[in-house]
Amino acid sequence: MFGICENRVVIVTGAGGGLGRAYALALAAEGAKVVVNDLGVGTHGEAGQTVGAAQIVVDQIIAAGGKAVANTDDVTEVEGGQRMVQTALDAFGDLHAVVNNAGFVRDRMFVSCTPEEWDAVLRVHLRGHFCVSRAAVDYWRAKQKAGRNPDARIINTSSGAGLQGSIGQSAYSAAKGGIASLTLVQAAELGRYGITANALAPAARTRMTETAFADAMQAPEQGFDANDPANVAPTIVWLASALSAEVTGQVFELQGGRIMLSEGWRNGPGVDQGRRWRPSEVGAVVHDLLARRTPAQAVYGAG
Repeated sequence: MFGICENRVVIVTGAGGGLGRAYALALAAEGAKVVVNDLGVGTHGEAGQTVGAAQIVVDQIIAAGGKAVANTDDVTEVEGGQRMVQTALDAFGDLHAVVNNAGFVRDRMFVSCTPEEWDAVLRVHLRGHFCVSRAAVDYWRAKQKAGRNPDARIINTSSGAGLQGSIGQSAYSAAKGGIASLTLVQAAELGRYGITANALAPAARTRMTETAFADAMQAPEQGFDANDPANVAPTIVWLASALSAEVTGQVFELQGGRIMLSEGWRNGPGVDQGRRWRPSEVGAVVHDLLARRTPAQAVYGAG
């Protein structure tokens, strides 16, 4: 029996554990040929914490009858993204999807966050998404110009922290919010080349969430484990497949058995009086608009 990703070639970054590992295993089980990327760092970006993690996942895939190769390049380096794409081409002859999953956290209240921590978090998330996706898009554009129309996918990783904000995670929230916006632009610009772009905001037990939310992420003694990262994987597999060709520019929130579509920013109530406002008039108008709008979701951890 063929899977829905039969003969699709997919790069998964940060696939040495947690969600990335679950994605790689599920993609391979559905017939995909997977480039398993993991740099081997810890949850805070410490070097050398999980050396060999990518190869361990590759060995699991091969033992189950699938096809995969390991890659240990840094997602934040332009050359690293290019080498990932070349790894896919050398091993499997093509590339159909990129799952941008690599990242780490440096949890700090805004007043405590250092410039170095801020830069490190934005670098691995935002720049990491750019470097890998840009290398893939360069390949797909060249393929399209050569008359071999790609059926390609970019699958980005945002977060509830990026969509609603999260106390103590200013840099992480800013990076993940940027990724959601990046996804909208990629979808609008890249459709002409046969490329879709979607993002997900997954909630699951990972190396990062086990540190930040240990109690909430514990597996139950019995019954459905809503925080198992394998629960998120089926949607990623479908998005990477040819079946999702008509879906682009969307952000999905995923947890347990729930698939929720995020509606994102949209214009709310407004007033236009056709002339310049006097400062003394603005307050009453703003309070009226606030009363008529749909209330925003609370920032995670607030109140």
